[in-house]
Amino acid sequence: MLSLVHLNVLAAVARNGSVTEAARELHYSQPSVSHHLARLEAATGVKLVQRIGRGIRLTPEGVLLANRAAEILGRVDAATNELAAQVGLQAGRVRLAANASTLSTLVPKATTTLAQAHPGLELSLIDQHPVEALQMLRHGEIDVALVFRHADAPVEDEGFRLVHIGDDPIYLISQRPDDTLANHRHSAWIGGCDRCQQELVTVCRREGFTPRIASLSDDMVVVQALVAAGFGVATLPGLALQAHRRPDVHVTELSGAHRQIYVATYGDPPDPPAVAAVLAALAEATTPTTSA
Repeated sequence: MLSLVHLNVLAAVARNGSVTEAARELHYSQPSVSHHLARLEAATGVKLVQRIGRGIRLTPEGVLLANRAAEILGRVDAATNELAAQVGLQAGRVRLAANASTLSTLVPKATTTLAQAHPGLELSLIDQHPVEALQMLRHGEIDVALVFRHADAPVEDEGFRLVHIGDDPIYLISQRPDDTLANHRHSAWIGGCDRCQQELVTVCRREGFTPRIASLSDDMVVVQALVAAGFGVATLPGLALQAHRRPDVHVTELSGAHRQIYVATYGDPPDPPAVAAVLAALAEATTPTTSA
């Protein structure tokens, strides 16, 4: 089956005459462009590009499909713009996936703003981790993903458009005040989802050790209860502590450690008006988190 994403990549290669330039135009990596071309060749069953020295050129079949791709993409863009202009913001439904800490803090603020400015817009919410949320976005199951990544993580590719809307500081959760990571080189740690565990390992390795993850939970309530009961120590972002904070645990902000918060959409701009309104409301709702 032909994909609009794959056709868009082929059209960009045809316009630029180069995988490198096409990748730069689309804000993809070069391997991602090559991957899309290979998927398109597999779907069509014909060779679309051929290597020429260090470059490439389209085969006759590739030229034919690239011309048709430009027409198809132009018609889709026109239809999208016409429909958006017709519907505007009087009605519409936007499906948003976010993880618990943002879904319980930033999203309610954005929902209030949207209800006041665009009462006809319906926002459908799904509690989902970032990796799964991006998969849903790629598959067309949602319209917007609100995700986080730590500063050292690679930026997602594959057609996502990411807008950085803020940073969320990371805190050490323990039973003692003014604690440090160095005090817990040999402690049991409580880890969360895959991305949370990667984040935990990253911040601990900066202090010269790898955490021993003995328990797992991605629920901010459970994590704090386990720390209070002496099962171990953990890290949590500021937004999670805004959503829920136990009085019998101590939090210490980790200097230089934070999550980057992004809103993600998929495909070519511009976003439909309803989606653009949601993105603007989320950006407005993002404020620096403070120590709980």
